[in-house]
Amino acid sequence: MTMFSSVVKEPKRKTGARFIDCDIHNEVPSSEVLKQYLPLRWRNYMDMVGLRSYHGFANHIPYPKGNPGGTRTDSWPPNGQIPGSDLNFMREQLLEPLNLEYGILNCLYRVGEQLNDEYGAALARAVNDWQIAEWLDKEPRLRASIVIPYENAELAADEINRVASHPGFVQVLIMPRTREPMGRRKYWKIYEAAENHGLPIAVHFGGLGGNATTSSGFPSYYIEDHTNMAQAFQCQVISMVCEGVFERFPNLHTVMLEGGFAWVPSLMWRLDKHWKRLREEVPFLTRKPSEYIRGHMRFTTQPMEEPPVAEYLLQVIEHLGSDEMLMFATDYPHWDYDSPDLTFPPKFPESLKQKIFYDNARSFYRLPDKEEERDDVK
Repeated sequence: MTMFSSVVKEPKRKTGARFIDCDIHNEVPSSEVLKQYLPLRWRNYMDMVGLRSYHGFANHIPYPKGNPGGTRTDSWPPNGQIPGSDLNFMREQLLEPLNLEYGILNCLYRVGEQLNDEYGAALARAVNDWQIAEWLDKEPRLRASIVIPYENAELAADEINRVASHPGFVQVLIMPRTREPMGRRKYWKIYEAAENHGLPIAVHFGGLGGNATTSSGFPSYYIEDHTNMAQAFQCQVISMVCEGVFERFPNLHTVMLEGGFAWVPSLMWRLDKHWKRLREEVPFLTRKPSEYIRGHMRFTTQPMEEPPVAEYLLQVIEHLGSDEMLMFATDYPHWDYDSPDLTFPPKFPESLKQKIFYDNARSFYRLPDKEEERDDVK
């Protein structure tokens, strides 16, 4: 078995726990497909220039080499297209076996990192129109994130305003490796637009903004890069709180996707301790940093830190101070996919498991309860 082999074969579920998967990746199958949604100017630009980012990787991402997005080997659809690009195969491999009530799509197309802001905005429009036509309008169980050129907040806000009224879009997507910390004012127009439409900001693992995942430069290996990504998430949490984002936008919420969560309690403790001594520096913060985090932020379960003693995981959740902060995610079709059967250790409380599998996400995204809808029809 290689590093990228499937880790589990899902049994088909007909009854039992209810699931909302907060992190599914749909992939644009090819530039030729995306061109169908681009105006002529940008089709020509794509042919002549193509993708150009701060990081210098023109045709791919630096890790993992030669594998589109780090996918499972069994996630390649029979039609030969790349993993995550075939809706029918996704239904067969994920939606049906897990009996998902909802799945949230996070398309990681490299929109936000383009050197040419106007081209990035054109790509965002194309990707979102493609998501509507090829995914949201064809599969009622799916919802999606609005892809935006997030390094240009004005263009990003324009795109949010353009598509936010579509009922399939439930959040706005940003990568944590931004050019500047996300609390800075250069991003505030994005938050203003998202708040106006009642949409949370989703921050998902990845991005090639030109900065390393560490504060000490670029690491040597994929294992370092992958593990260090948690640092990028921590920096963004600290920045959004300390820059006063949630004071300026009191109805804005965020979800950190694929960044882990075991580090959150110690980060809250550290921030609260420093705030007591240094609060004069940030007088606009009217509450302890931990209160902003608990009130405005959610975190997904994949990847979940797995301590050697199962009860330690419950202690981490207890230290979060809330059982509403975690939401289930598989990360399909990526190599570190989490099956719901393997997400939690044995003897994990069923009531807490159901909140994480379903209740917290349904409340966060304000999704209709399908069982109640079915009962109303009867």
